[in-house]
Parts: sequence; structure tokens; C-alpha cells
Amino acid sequence: MNKSIIILLVFTITFISCKNTDKTVNKLYIAKQYYKALDQSDGAALKTMLSDSLMTTIPEYNYIQTYSQEDYIENWLKWDSAFEPTYEILQMEADNGMVKAKISKFDKRITLLHEKPFITVEIIRFQNDKISSVETEYVSWDEKTWERNRTELLKWIDENHPELNDFIFDQTDEGGKKFVKAIELFKNRK
Repeated sequence: MNKSIIILLVFTITFISCKNTDKTVNKLYIAKQYYKALDQSDGAALKTMLSDSLMTTIPEYNYIQTYSQEDYIENWLKWDSAFEPTYEILQMEADNGMVKAKISKFDKRITLLHEKPFITVEIIRFQNDKISSVETEYVSWDEKTWERNRTELLKWIDENHPELNDFIFDQTDEGGKKFVKAIELFKNRK
């Protein structure tokens, strides 16, 4: 009888361990697919992996933004895609039910304002195997370069193309297009 209990106990522990490993692998897979979808600006793919709402935070700057799934895909993703971004996963690991990823991002906006890729550490949290929040910490943030280039761009646009003013804060498809137009005009100013 004791042998049967021990065998049953070992089987149960093994089954539970495998089940938890599968969940970890699943979360890592979802996180990898999330960055692939961002890299390809693939809203249809994102829709399958995001919860009904997505909270994005940058604790260092007290920034919190909650998007409905539709707003994130129809506005933010289209804004982001205007800059033709490249997302690269540098490291990724599962940690206590969430995923921690080190990401490099480069695009037209970052090229102009930051002059080198953003490197971030992002913590992805899940609810019912769907991404519910992304917390971002900047690793390679050069605020001095960003502010200098941003100020120069905004001043030049204000003086030469005031019809594009306020593009900097408009995180919609239209805002992204205006931002790209401002970048192109600014780069070709001479």
C-alpha cells in the first residue's frame, strides 16, 4: 500500500511540475510573438495575445497609460508602425508567472531624437494567458540627446511648418504620419 501511495505522489508531483513548465513555456512563447507582432506591426496577431485592456507603465517617469485592446491596436500600434520600427529581443526569461525581456528598438523617430536604439527591460504580466500589462525600464536612455534633438525639431517645425504643430503628443495613426512628415521635412531642411 505504501508503494502505491509513493508512486501516486511521485506521479502527481511530476504532472504538476510539467503543467507549470508548460505554462512558463506558453508565456515565453506569447511574449516572443508579442514582439514579433510589434516588429511587423501586425494588429491581427496582437489581438490574439492581448487581454481586453493593456496597461503600459514607466515607473521612473510615473507614466501609466491603459488602452483598450482596440485603442492599442488601432491607435498606438498604427502610430508606432509609421516609424517603421525594428524590435529585437536581446534576452528573455520567465520569472514568477511573468516574462522579463531586454529589448532593443530602433525606428525613424528614435534615429532622429535618440541617435541610437532604445534598450529597455520590460516586464510582461498576464491574465488568463493574455498580456495585461507591460512595465518598461529604460536601460540606455540618453535624455540630454533626446531633449536637444526634440527641442531643435519642434522649434524648426514651429517656425517653418506650424500646420504640423502638436504632432509630438498625438499617438494615433494620423499623429504618426504627421510626425514622420515633420522628420522628413526637418532632415531635408538644408
